[in-house]
Amino acid sequence: MAQGTVQVTHTGTSRWRRRTGEYASLAAALEAAGDGDVLTIAPGTYRENLVLRRAVTLRGADGAAGAVRIAPADGVPLTVRASATVQDLYVEGQDTAAPALLVEDGTPELLDLRIVTRSASGLEVRGAARPTVRRCTVDNPAGVGIGVLDGAGGVFEECEVVSAGQSGVTVRGGAHPRLEQCRVHHTGGAGFSVTGEGSGLEAIGCEVYETKGSGVQVSSRAAAHLTDSQVHRTSADGITLDTDAVLTLSDCDIHDVPENAVDLRSRAVLTLTRSTVRRFGRNGLSVWDPGTRVDANQCEIHDSTGDYPAVWVSDGATAVLDACRVHDVPDALFVLDRGSRVDVVDSDLGQVRNTAVSVSDGATAQLDDCRIREASTGAWFRDHGSGGTLNGCTMDAVQTGVIVTKGADPTVERCTVISPAEAGFYVSAEGRGTFHGCRVTGSGGYGFHVMDGCRTTLRRCRTERCARGGYEFGEDRPVMEDCTSDESGLTAAHAPSVPAATAAGVVTATQPAGGLLGSVPAQAPDRTPAAAGGAAPAGAPARGSQEVLGELDALVGLDSVKREVRTLTNMIEVGRKRQEAGLKAASVRRHLVFTGSPGTGKTTVARLYGEILASLGVLERGHLVEVSRVDLVGEHIGSTAIRTQEAFDRARGGVLFIDEAYALAPEDSGRDFGREAIDTLVKLMEDHRDAVVVIVAGYTAEMERFLTVNPGVASRFSRTIAFPDYAPAELVRIVEQQAEEHEYRLGTGTGEALLKYFTELPKGPGFGNGRTARQTFESMVERHAGRVAELTEVSTDDLSLLYPEDLPELP
Repeated sequence: MAQGTVQVTHTGTSRWRRRTGEYASLAAALEAAGDGDVLTIAPGTYRENLVLRRAVTLRGADGAAGAVRIAPADGVPLTVRASATVQDLYVEGQDTAAPALLVEDGTPELLDLRIVTRSASGLEVRGAARPTVRRCTVDNPAGVGIGVLDGAGGVFEECEVVSAGQSGVTVRGGAHPRLEQCRVHHTGGAGFSVTGEGSGLEAIGCEVYETKGSGVQVSSRAAAHLTDSQVHRTSADGITLDTDAVLTLSDCDIHDVPENAVDLRSRAVLTLTRSTVRRFGRNGLSVWDPGTRVDANQCEIHDSTGDYPAVWVSDGATAVLDACRVHDVPDALFVLDRGSRVDVVDSDLGQVRNTAVSVSDGATAQLDDCRIREASTGAWFRDHGSGGTLNGCTMDAVQTGVIVTKGADPTVERCTVISPAEAGFYVSAEGRGTFHGCRVTGSGGYGFHVMDGCRTTLRRCRTERCARGGYEFGEDRPVMEDCTSDESGLTAAHAPSVPAATAAGVVTATQPAGGLLGSVPAQAPDRTPAAAGGAAPAGAPARGSQEVLGELDALVGLDSVKREVRTLTNMIEVGRKRQEAGLKAASVRRHLVFTGSPGTGKTTVARLYGEILASLGVLERGHLVEVSRVDLVGEHIGSTAIRTQEAFDRARGGVLFIDEAYALAPEDSGRDFGREAIDTLVKLMEDHRDAVVVIVAGYTAEMERFLTVNPGVASRFSRTIAFPDYAPAELVRIVEQQAEEHEYRLGTGTGEALLKYFTELPKGPGFGNGRTARQTFESMVERHAGRVAELTEVSTDDLSLLYPEDLPELP
């Protein structure tokens, strides 16, 4: 066949029709073809707008895959209105307002197509069309990758959206496609977006990643069902559901998400079965609003990378966990607000740094046959109206088993607390509660510790081997029926003012004995390093100050910052030596303000600063606790002070790092609770001035305003360290460090190309500095992998060297 010609093979039986024919244009060939005919297109570029109205086969010549380009100057390059077959074509759209390939009717087959465009959508399916689309790729950095609209359907198998300026796959207007083994990535919006009543999406074996929006977004009464699929490396939430949306996840994996792994609200319903949620920056499951519900069965939620509860249920929402595992998280379940409820059955909550189950603001929690292990607090019912039932649960290796405070009134039945460091059950501040058939064994403190003013009932409870005594009560003894104790440890617990134990092992004291601190038990030290800082756990060998300063010096750039930190270190160290010599030491303000753009190393320096202070004996541990406004500011009156106190307590002995601190005092604050967090923090810094070092961080101008919002703020933060933006050469060095760390090398000319890239890269308010350098390296590794994968034989250099062509395009 001559280049630029089209051969039509006729399959009809009419005697007057020729069997084959060649045509100089696609339009002429389509005009001559009938149903069942095969149009074979010679390699070349065809500047025609094609409309398929008959059930023909349109394909590239054998051995010419991708060599046939349909690329008109404007309009829709290819429109399909019949049950045709289209195969081995390269469809290129030039019109920003028109899709590159439009399917309007029939049940066509689209096979091995590559669609490249910068338009509203790459592939669009409308109306009554039900195509079968196999092994097609869509590249549309300006709009939607694949759009299925207005009641359309179809099956998409082994397809890939390699880039999209908006959503990768959009489903709306009652459409309902099915996707199998598809990949969607590098999108400007959501990976999958399903919206509108009657709209639905079924995805099997699919993967969504590298999205600037949510991985999956379902809203406005739409529904979706994902099976054996992955959502990961999104920039926003992994999955969002809104306004009566329904989503089912079966055997899915949601991971490496910087925000909420799953966020749902406004009566949305989520069902998870045998699915995993891991490595998330905020909540694993974030559930809001009346009528919103999560049902999770045989699921696992673990390895939080932030400092947020794994499961958050509020504003009247409901969550049900059956046979699930939640572990390696700051807090496991937080349920708050009247009408909110969590039901947990036959589940395991473990390796929880703070509280496994927290119930507050009138919420309810029901736990049946659950196991809580290695947590600071097993369950905490915090305030009036909060309650629920713990039934048949076991708590092992916790600081305190169950805490009931401020009028909360749970029912606790047949629960066992094994080897708590403090009390098994602790009731204070007019807490209530009914405890029936509960047991505490091997406590480092009391078995049951009930303070004055608490109306508590204990029935058939037992304590064994409790170091300070089985039962410790204030003057207002609780109601007790058939409770027993082996009396172990009671004698050791007696202070002179404490009368002897009764036969049942009960101690009554006019003053609280020293088992627990104040009204709330002290939290255990974190059992794992803080996610933000990676400080060593308590008890780990601390590094010397010179070793930590050496790591600081190894950081790229930041010369002025290094000088400031060394000056502080020298002043503290010399002050300590003066004290040892009996001389007065100058007062050093340890609380700091860090100003600068994102990605300039503020968190890293804060972590190292904490380690330095610990090595000098100024701080007990030197660990880093990183928080922001959402961790400190509550939704209700009074909750902000509690959150701020809890964050401060977690940082005791270390550094409390408040990122974007200016957000606590917005310019038009009105009745904002952020000022309450600032006031609480200032008082805590004064009352516990040697226990915690506080560092506040943010943009320079905003932090200058923040220092004026409270008279005590500026006086407590008298030293500001400015973090400059990285120069292009410093960004290149960061990429070089990343390459060395991951066993890559920069090839000839790559360093110069990187320098030019970072010099020309736009540096607006959202520029990420060091974060941008790391993302650039990650993009280079991905492009390198795509390049090397096409080689038939590879050497060690091929696998290691990054070249200028591996650099991503400038945005």
